[in-house]
Amino acid sequence: MTLETILPPERALFDVPGGSKKRVLEFFSTFIAQNTPSLDSQEVFGRLIGRERLGSTGIGNGVAIPHARSPHCHSPVAAFLKLAEPIDFDAIDGEPVDLVFVLLVPEEADDTHLALLSQVAAVMNDAETRALLRKSGSQRELHQRLIDAIRRQSSA
Repeated sequence: MTLETILPPERALFDVPGGSKKRVLEFFSTFIAQNTPSLDSQEVFGRLIGRERLGSTGIGNGVAIPHARSPHCHSPVAAFLKLAEPIDFDAIDGEPVDLVFVLLVPEEADDTHLALLSQVAAVMNDAETRALLRKSGSQRELHQRLIDAIRRQSSA
């Protein structure tokens, strides 16, 4: 399983209104529940917030990777949000976040979960990739640049 297979174009969201960490996670939860019938927005939101309470998923350089397990998630689900304005995400470097990669996995997906998180971190750790994603002028361009970066990373 790769990031490319779980990140369709309609889940690369461009110019998402930010405001706060809570608002971004609520936005994602509502969005993903509308697109995935087995998921409930309140349950997804509760799990993402619960994970954030363990420690911020803001990994630095303006990037956050909120993630959670869900018993109602039958296969991994990913979404990428490029925020219209950076927000405070309690990131480890204290910098505001504008690139958010969200990952939901089934409750029992141990190795898959870790492998996908590792792929996301590797892609988002690349300064050139982050710069290209921030320069994207449309949803289509954002998705294509992200998929190109995922492909580069997986062939490295």
